[in-house]
Amino acid sequence: MGAQIREYRQRIRSVSATKKITRAMELMAASRVVRAQQAVRESTPYARALTRAASAVATYSDEAHPLTTEKEDVRRAALVVIAADRGLAGGYNANALKEAEAVAARLRDEGKEVVPYLVGRRAVSYYSFRKRDYAAEWTGFTEKPAFEDARRIGERLTEDFIRDTEDGGVDEVHVVFTRFVSMVSQVPEVIRLLPLEVVEGVEEPDADEVFPLYEFEPSAEELLDTLLPRYVNARIFNCLLQAAASELAARQRAMKSATDNAEELIKKYTRLANQARQAEITQEISEISGGASALAESK
Repeated sequence: MGAQIREYRQRIRSVSATKKITRAMELMAASRVVRAQQAVRESTPYARALTRAASAVATYSDEAHPLTTEKEDVRRAALVVIAADRGLAGGYNANALKEAEAVAARLRDEGKEVVPYLVGRRAVSYYSFRKRDYAAEWTGFTEKPAFEDARRIGERLTEDFIRDTEDGGVDEVHVVFTRFVSMVSQVPEVIRLLPLEVVEGVEEPDADEVFPLYEFEPSAEELLDTLLPRYVNARIFNCLLQAAASELAARQRAMKSATDNAEELIKKYTRLANQARQAEITQEISEISGGASALAESK
């Protein structure tokens, strides 16, 4: 009986130590997710405005730029997979990787060779464990990405997109990331980053609406050379910020659930330990009473 009580107390101490860790991780994620949400809100309007500006120049000019030109024979497609550097975030990494697998399968069905570009240690370990090849990896910043990280990724993707496929280049670029909707909802999403998809001038105007007239100064070619790399970097940075906010929100929710489960386990083992102690006391009283009765009968 005593050994059972010691086992329950040891389990209580172990679960209590785990509870302290999960509670600390919950509080850290809660403090960081607020700043991550603010960063998403601040970067999203700029990314959208820059996308529309680059799209307007591409639409209303006759300039054929390498980053906006659809290739006739698309043979190789780059797939940028944004996951986390750490786990303990519920289904965040699993959902992102599952979406990436679905996109890769769709691209292969279209007859395209998929070239993975990985962001986050979890994505790298997922591909390395399965002995799959990938073109590049970037790790160590998923919780708090900086624009410099997005610029490094954007430069590599732009270089590979411009390069001929015979020399290891790609014909289009897709990005899989997790879009932050709310603290309880984070949705895996895929966008085509390159070539630039036109977002203006596609819909037919209303009867009383006319398309705007654009005059480019300097030339449209110079504007595209300036805007498109910034467009790529801004879109990637926004995807990284969305993924960071989603990761922190998922981790906070997962750690809160783990803390609640630890509290329930502590209550359970405390109750079992009390029951075992009560049974031990009852047994001791019974033994004392039995001994006293035996002594009385012997006299």
